[in-house]
Amino acid sequence: MNYKLFIPGPVAVSEKTLRAMSRPMIGHRSTDFVALYQSLQPGLQELFYTKDPVYLSTSSAWGVMEGSLRNVCRKKVLCCMNGAFSDKWYNVAQRIGRQATALKFDWGQPVDPAAVQRELATGAYDTITFIHNETSCGCMTDIAAVMAVVRKFPEVISIVDTVSSFSALPIKKDELGVDIMLTGTQKALALPPGMALLSPSKRALERAAGTTDRGYYFDLIEFQVNHEKGMTPSTPSIPHIYALQSKLEDIRGEGIEARYARHARLNKKVRDWAFDRGFKLFPREGYGSVSLNCFANTLSYDLPALNKTLKSKHGFLIDGGYGKLKGKTFRISNMGDETDETMAALIKALDLSLAETPKLPAA
Repeated sequence: MNYKLFIPGPVAVSEKTLRAMSRPMIGHRSTDFVALYQSLQPGLQELFYTKDPVYLSTSSAWGVMEGSLRNVCRKKVLCCMNGAFSDKWYNVAQRIGRQATALKFDWGQPVDPAAVQRELATGAYDTITFIHNETSCGCMTDIAAVMAVVRKFPEVISIVDTVSSFSALPIKKDELGVDIMLTGTQKALALPPGMALLSPSKRALERAAGTTDRGYYFDLIEFQVNHEKGMTPSTPSIPHIYALQSKLEDIRGEGIEARYARHARLNKKVRDWAFDRGFKLFPREGYGSVSLNCFANTLSYDLPALNKTLKSKHGFLIDGGYGKLKGKTFRISNMGDETDETMAALIKALDLSLAETPKLPAA
């Protein structure tokens, strides 16, 4: 049967976006493509709050995350870890042969600026990575507070993952001083997975230019040389770019501030529903995501059974917890194209499904 995703990505894709992807192909070295590529830059720069270029990468966000490390880390990287995906970044750094330190926080706890200060003050690092919105546990770090610390260390290049927060709230790249800000298409942008966006600062490009083992596919200098021509280094997914063009039109039509307000309103709607029924938010109070909610399964529901009923009887699917939190938490996305009406339909279905869902015996 057909069912709608309310998981934290990929999220549901609109018919308008899918139609945009079916447009006829054009040559990726043609003047038509150059016009298409260049037409996207003003809208992307507005969303990134930057004057820097925004590159289009036919890959998952992990491609440009790994590539960014290859480009700018020469000495040592400080990997801030507070969930499954930020934990993985440390592993990636090790796999590509970079010296790395794991700055660990419990899942659901934000990155602590004071801890970042202590580590960077040692002078051991030239790079830092952190995830703004750790999707695995629904925890959003105070990016302004962390970047205020990072700016004190001009030799440190910052790489910030905004995969599940980009376009759901303002993230002002240039004002914050972020060197490489990256995101994917399958979260709040509500496009199919398969493309990543990244915007490097001049400092990041200068660091990359002096790095000898940055590879080819994710080489920032190759991206920049081709960007100046209105192209991508390698053959891009043109359907994704058409979809992105369509999405930027949607965002302009709604208005960016209205888009932010909608995400905040829908997030609160789901949170209020859960609180009214006795659930608690998993992340530390005051640091919950605005694009999804991660709730502790405080009422001990059988989450696989809940999702089975929700999917088979109502055509919706939520997430039953990620990694070591599976069964202990559940996550509900409100990002992308969701509306008051779609979230209300989900909440009604959740109530009906909960009434049929057994609770697990006490441990």
